[in-house]
Formats: sequence, C-alpha cells, structure tokens
Amino acid sequence: MRISFERTGGFAGISKTATIDTVTLPADEAKTLPTLVETADFFNLPTEIPALPNQSDRFVYTVTVEENDRKHTVTVSESAVPANLQPLVEWLKTK
Repeated sequence: MRISFERTGGFAGISKTATIDTVTLPADEAKTLPTLVETADFFNLPTEIPALPNQSDRFVYTVTVEENDRKHTVTVSESAVPANLQPLVEWLKTK
C-alpha cells in the first residue's frame, strides 16, 4: 500500500507532503496503516469533502491511497474531516 499526503493552506500557507509505502515502514506501522485505511472506509469516501461555511485559514488535506489495482484520492478541509477518516489524517500528519 502506498499513500501520498499533502497538507496545504492554513494561516501561513505552508504546505507539507509525504509519501508512505508499507514496504518501507517498520512492521508495526505497516500493519497499522491498512487498518486505518479500512476503518476510514477510504475507497468509498467522496473525492472531495468541502469546508463548512466561514472556515477561512484552514488546512486542506489531499490523501491518495494506492493498493493493488485500486487508487483513490480524497481532498478534505480540516474542518470537514469525517470521524472515520480522522485517525488516518492524524497518523499522516506525523509523517
């Protein structure tokens, strides 16, 4: 499994990107990441989850998951991250 993560926006406009591949992760993290993707029901999320009204200076997260023959990208505002996606986003923010 390979995940690309990008955080853009925010007050200072500083972006952050990371690419994570379970092949190169330590064993415990390589097991955790697919579980986070499954818990998020990631491949069934819409491609865009817009911000709530009046939410300026928030981060926007773009997450792309590639697994076997599947690839899906979700772009979501920080203020609109669904509860099931939150653990994956939090994990990715530490990378």
